[in-house]
Amino acid sequence: MTDQRARARTPLLAALVLLAGLLAPQVAAVPAHAAAPDDTALETALQADVEAYLADRGTAEHISAAGLSVSLADRDSSIDVGAGTTSIGGAEPMRADGVWQLGSHTKAFTSVLLLQYEAEGRLSIDDPLGEWLPQYPQWADVTIRRLLNMTSGIADYDSEPAFLDAYVSDPRTHFSAEQLIGYVEDAPGTTGWSYSNTNYVLAELVVEEVTGNSYREELEERLLEPLGLGDLFYREHLYPSAVTDREPAGYFANDQVPHPYKEFVGTDTSRDTLSWARGAGGIIGTTGDLTRWARALYSGELLPAEQQAELTSLVSTTTGQPIEQTSTDDPSAFGLGVAQVIAEPLGTFWVYEGGTLGFRTLHVYLPESGVIIAIGLNSATADDQIIALALSVHETLVAQGAVPAPVAAAA
Repeated sequence: MTDQRARARTPLLAALVLLAGLLAPQVAAVPAHAAAPDDTALETALQADVEAYLADRGTAEHISAAGLSVSLADRDSSIDVGAGTTSIGGAEPMRADGVWQLGSHTKAFTSVLLLQYEAEGRLSIDDPLGEWLPQYPQWADVTIRRLLNMTSGIADYDSEPAFLDAYVSDPRTHFSAEQLIGYVEDAPGTTGWSYSNTNYVLAELVVEEVTGNSYREELEERLLEPLGLGDLFYREHLYPSAVTDREPAGYFANDQVPHPYKEFVGTDTSRDTLSWARGAGGIIGTTGDLTRWARALYSGELLPAEQQAELTSLVSTTTGQPIEQTSTDDPSAFGLGVAQVIAEPLGTFWVYEGGTLGFRTLHVYLPESGVIIAIGLNSATADDQIIALALSVHETLVAQGAVPAPVAAAA
């Protein structure tokens, strides 16, 4: 798990730049002013993209199912497609409204909750942790902001051998937030920008301390229900069959892990606990609702202007220092649960990949065209090429006239 998620965390970045560069000539060949899209033709073309990816990458990535949703700026509903089968060797087709473990997309939800409390005067994201969680005196001076932008210096519990041993001994263990944090209470600190799920489990506890409500209650009452996100779900442990009946198998397929995780390679982890992820990565949902969430997230619908600016304030993932925006010299940056990348042919855009032990999900938001692409795949693997599918989808959108060609490609 640790090796696989480290690749997803450190932000798609080398892979994004490399793959985008490789695909740029194909995008550049697309006319800048294609005809307006035909809905049926567009959906058919997007379906073909997903099926082609499964045919090409299914064996290498140990996947049987893929989901794709595309949200265009001028349309109220997303285009949703599913491909493949819900299990390897199975016959049940993957539905377009199937659900996926969204992993670290959950972090933006946690950040938005805390920023809403700040807007209401209930806290400041520059409050030290000691003000809200005095039971952790070793981190008393770490601010909430530093939790959310991954510069806290607090180690990641799911890299700790004791956590790995506990999970392997029983994949249905119910981990409490306090138990997870306990794995790193005495761990050496990190420096610069360092991705840590511990930050967001601590943030989950701040949510509960500020409100007196559970994290789930706040998530549902403030975000999921008001936005009509009826196909996003959060449980702190096991999910009910009403949700998992729509979920494909999720395969742990990373063969580059040390013992004790090797025994999980090839197994279906989809019905095991997500209590290890909690407010850092525990949400399950459809790719369609993921696009609707991303639209609200980036549009400013959820936060006043001051807090929206804080959400998208960036630190370099290379230096850990604040930057105004990414550049070709510093192409990857992290906000408060969101990430920005600059890479050709897409330019400057927002992107996040979530990973659990059996799933990968990706969203890409392109500010210039307003398009949002969300993808789900049913494995965790070291050989992760999910961004290649996103780039193929973008090519199709340009070719079908759904979005304009990138400026650099059209010149």
